[in-house]
Amino acid sequence: MTLYTHADNLTCAGGVTSMDAFLHKFFPSVYRKEQTARGGGSSQYCKFDSQLLTAFTSSLYLAALVASFFVASVARSLGRKWSMFGGGVSFLAGATLNAASQDVAMLIVGRILLGIGVSFAALVS
Repeated sequence: MTLYTHADNLTCAGGVTSMDAFLHKFFPSVYRKEQTARGGGSSQYCKFDSQLLTAFTSSLYLAALVASFFVASVARSLGRKWSMFGGGVSFLAGATLNAASQDVAMLIVGRILLGIGVSFAALVS
């Protein structure tokens, strides 16, 4: 299950960040660069060069890294079952927040919650 959630996130995030509707709503500067590159006005290289888009993508992995330092102590104090449950709740909350996102801040917070959930699921299981 843990491998599935992590692999599913990798494939979904990569696919979503290349969708025009997503880029137009959340990352308009990247969308404009992509449209210019499609029209032959510039090279295809670095059309996704955006620190905000990088923060969106990296936030899950950074949150999972930071959470990994706390998983063992939480699992020791609460037990494996409740640690897994907490990770699942965090993952569900992150997925819900990402689905309902209206701006980039909501997306990043959702990805952070997803990262915490993935970390707990991966390290406790």
